[in-house]
Amino acid sequence: MISFCMLLCSTSSYAGQVAIVIDDIGYHARDLQAITLPGEVSYSILPHTPFAKRFATQAELANKELLLHVPMQAISGKELGPGAITQDMNKAELQYTLEKALDDLPQVKGINNHMGSYLTQKIKPMSWTMEILKERNLYFLDSKTTQKSQAQNMANLFGVNNISRHVFLDNIPSEKQMTFRLNQLIRLAKKNDYAIAIAHPYPETLAFLDKHIPTLKDQGIELVPLSRLVNKKYIRLAALSEQTTSSE
Repeated sequence: MISFCMLLCSTSSYAGQVAIVIDDIGYHARDLQAITLPGEVSYSILPHTPFAKRFATQAELANKELLLHVPMQAISGKELGPGAITQDMNKAELQYTLEKALDDLPQVKGINNHMGSYLTQKIKPMSWTMEILKERNLYFLDSKTTQKSQAQNMANLFGVNNISRHVFLDNIPSEKQMTFRLNQLIRLAKKNDYAIAIAHPYPETLAFLDKHIPTLKDQGIELVPLSRLVNKKYIRLAALSEQTTSSE
């Protein structure tokens, strides 16, 4: 039997791992350019958008990891777009909407919330969401648009693998601000062994990442698909449980 230690312990020289998720994919033809970013970048596609399926097909051919970027109700009341789930939906409506979006993009390995500062605080909608993810063996990335999010609590309750975002890379898409955020991501990865960033397919962001992703290795950072960090989290939790049990 392969021990948890063998799975966790590595001779890798990397000081930490990062995942970079490009959100908001699907509305514009220019989004297709994001596929050419170097390395194991992950992408989150908005459901039922004009370029969603085309992007998914091309990304799959390029062996890029995909998520579904599910529009969820925001405190601000901003327009959500197609495939949105909201507080006024009952269980059947919400789950039908989510399943329809997932059926449309079978390549995805997980989902994360687009906006959602209101809905992710609500226990019932989040529990209904996690029921579907559990059935389909998909993970949940909490974009953390609110510190009051209940999404991960509900994911844990339903046995859905989950993880959360650490850094928004391009809230201000200037070279100076994105450099600051990337350095923050690297520091977190070196401190905690991993870190997760969310970015967007802005031309400025794509140009920045195209230039800076190749430099990560020289800083001791490995860029990995998001699912690698999700799996690693649960291997570690299992190892910790094993150690606790053996010491009793």
